[in-house]
Formats: sequence, C-alpha cells, structure tokens
Amino acid sequence: MATCTTTNTESGIDLGVVNSVELQNYSEDTTGSIDSGVKLGDPESIRDEAVPPSNAVEARPKWNSPAINMWRVFATFWSFFVIGMNDGSYGLETYYDLNYTVVSLVFLSPFAGYTLSSILNNTVHIKFGQRGVAIIGPACHLFAYIIMAVHPPYPVLVVVFTFVGLGNGLADAAWCAWLGNMANANEVAGFLHSFYALGATISPLIATALFSTAGLQWYSFYYIMIATSSLELISSAAAFWKQTGIVYRTENPSTSSDKSGRTREAVKNKITWIFALFIFGYVGAEVSLGGWIVQFMINVRSASPFQSGATATGFWGGMAAGRVLLGFLTGRIGEFNAVLAYIAISICLELIFWLVPSLIVSAVSVALLGFFLGPLFPTAMVFVTKLMPKHLHVGSVGFAAAFGGSGGAIFPFIIGAIAQARGVKSLQPVILALLVAIASMWLLLRNEGKKKKESQESVGSV
Repeated sequence: MATCTTTNTESGIDLGVVNSVELQNYSEDTTGSIDSGVKLGDPESIRDEAVPPSNAVEARPKWNSPAINMWRVFATFWSFFVIGMNDGSYGLETYYDLNYTVVSLVFLSPFAGYTLSSILNNTVHIKFGQRGVAIIGPACHLFAYIIMAVHPPYPVLVVVFTFVGLGNGLADAAWCAWLGNMANANEVAGFLHSFYALGATISPLIATALFSTAGLQWYSFYYIMIATSSLELISSAAAFWKQTGIVYRTENPSTSSDKSGRTREAVKNKITWIFALFIFGYVGAEVSLGGWIVQFMINVRSASPFQSGATATGFWGGMAAGRVLLGFLTGRIGEFNAVLAYIAISICLELIFWLVPSLIVSAVSVALLGFFLGPLFPTAMVFVTKLMPKHLHVGSVGFAAAFGGSGGAIFPFIIGAIAQARGVKSLQPVILALLVAIASMWLLLRNEGKKKKESQESVGSV
C-alpha cells in the first residue's frame, strides 16, 4: 500500500507537496490484526475506530448541498407549517358549549404525546433513522385529523390531540437537530420556524373564512388539515426514504464511553436541562399568547371579533417575519447577545401591552412582541448544538422539545383555569413572569457552556 504524507502551511494544507512515499508489504499477520480490530462490513465500527487528524474541521452540510437536501429542507418546512396550522386552530368552546377550564384540556392533552416522543425519539432515530420520523410523525397528524373531521364527542377529541403531540414532538426534535447542525444554521433554522408561524398565521384566517363567511362548522377546517398532513406524509417519506437507521448511526457515532444510551447521556448533561427549562418557558409564553389573545382582546380591550382575529394574525405574522429577518442579524452579533436583547425588548413590549389600555397600542405591541419572540427558539437551538456533542443533538433537542411542548400545554391550561376564576386579564402577569424566567435560564445556559468549555480545555492541555 502506498501512503502519502502532506505538510501544513499557514494558509492550510498544501496538497501539492508530497514529503514521502512509503511502500509497505502487509503480511497475513497484519491483515489479521486489522480484521480483528475493525469489522469491515460494519460502517459504524469503521467510523468509531477512525481517528481524524488534529487539524480536521467538520464540514457542515448545506441546505442546497447535496442537491437532495433542498427537497428534505422543503419537507421539514412543510411539516412545521402543518404544526403551526394546528396550533393556530383552537376555538371549540362555542360548538361544544364549554367553559375556559374544560376547553383548556385541548392544550393539556398533547403533553402526553410530547412526553412519549421524548422517550421514543432517539430509539426511532437509531432503529429507523430520519425515515422513521418522516413517516411516523405525519401519520400521527393524519390519523388525528381524520378523527377530528368526524367531530366526535369532546372527550375523544382530547385523547386524539395526544397523537398530534406525538407527531409534533418527533418532527420538532428531528428537524431542529438536523437543521441546527447545518452551515448558516441561524438563517436556515429561522426559516424553518417561520413556516410554523406562517401556518399559525394562516390558520385563523382560513378558519374565520370557513365559519363566518361560508357558515361551516369548526370541524370543516380539519378537511384542509387532512390534505396538508397527507402532503406532509408523502413529501417527508419521499425526501428521507434513504435516511435509514444504519445511515443515522454511521453519520452520528457515539463519542462517549457512556453505555446507558444516547438519550440518557443527554439527560445527564446540565446543558440539556437548562435548555429544556428555557424552551419550557418560551413555548409556554408563545402558545399562551397565541391561544388566548383573541379572548383577551374581546373581553379586556373590547375589540370586535374581526379586530381580535386581526390582532392574533399580527402576532403570528410578526413571529414569522422576525424568524426570517432577525436570523441574519443573529448570525452577526452572536446567539447569546441576540437572545438577551430580544428578551429585553419583549419584556418592554409586554409591559406596554399590559399597562396601556388602548386597542391600537395593544395590536401594535402584540405584533412587535411576536417579531422579537420569534427568533428565540431557533436561535437557542442553534446555540445548544454548538455546546453539545453531535451524537447528543437528537437526544438533547428531543428532550427539550418535548419538555417545551409540555410548557405549551401546561401554561395555556393554567391561564384558562385562572381566567375562569379571575378573568382572561390574568394572561399578562403570567406572560411577563415567563419572560423573566427564560432570561434567567439563558444566563445559566451561557455560564454552563463556559464551564464545559473550560473543563475540556483543561483536559486537553494535560
């Protein structure tokens, strides 16, 4: 076998300089030692045994390279669009003649699905790869929407939303982790989450047109959701069909001696828990605002149904715009500084929304609140993927997404229960408290990341 050795220059590797060529004749003994150490038929074993050079730099995939990534990125965008349409479509109290507390169960029931997804996420990746997520997630959506379209009794509806939570949790973790490891991750992740906000923006408009203009019942909206989730299933399965479990294990080898499993290893990491608490508070604030803002504007700001609906559209539209536009700014000023600035501005806007009793001021402040809240999730996700080993991305992001999803279920339920007793105006102090809490979690996350980096540098210098 001929081996070439090259030299490094200050500008990189000079591939044109060959220092030496050494011919070696491997004996049967040498071949045997190779076979005994590495199974040639097992690509993951070969990957685990390979030692990269000290000056190696990881080449991150791009959204358009290889070419198949363009179709895969589109599939993930559409999946988040469907999730956004789902989260923006609640409003069943009139049809079922329910109070705030009972309606809030619709927000709470996906918690079980998100919890199940946090348990199954890594297992699905290991056994079935991204193909498994691309099939199971959309299939859960499609099954749930078919049941909803036949407008079953309300208790059945609550149970069915568990499947929605499972599908959301699987897609959320998988696609966030995948895109978070790409080149220009802030911009790409911003677009991903903007499609969620776009879906949540369009959903109330479609529902209003169906209910108010066409005079249809609420369940007619889910005929459209059946169509969108069918396209989600077809596009995701086709795009990720070749991404099997073997491919995933080969591309994401474990670099740790921890044999307890990747999810357990991720959960043992403090960064995972701090990140999960951050997402828990953030999603709680986002879904609570999006879910209760219409009732707040009608009951507290005396808005008409059209005006309150327009305010909700402004919130989700602002969120979609913020995730696209601020993603480019975030990459320049850094994830940590950007999130801290966005939270500070959001707290100021929330105080204006709460304390200034003006319909116009409320509508404008809510739209701007959505604009600056929007980038928090994708930016935090990108920041965490930089702090965690690659083989823990799915486990860490998956756990945080499930935990965060529970925040999106628990806090709207809490607000609904409080609103039943004290009125929907109780929305504002809860949102303000959540914003302060996630600011604290963000500072802790940065400190823990610094500690981890310092410990790695100290080990490397020994």
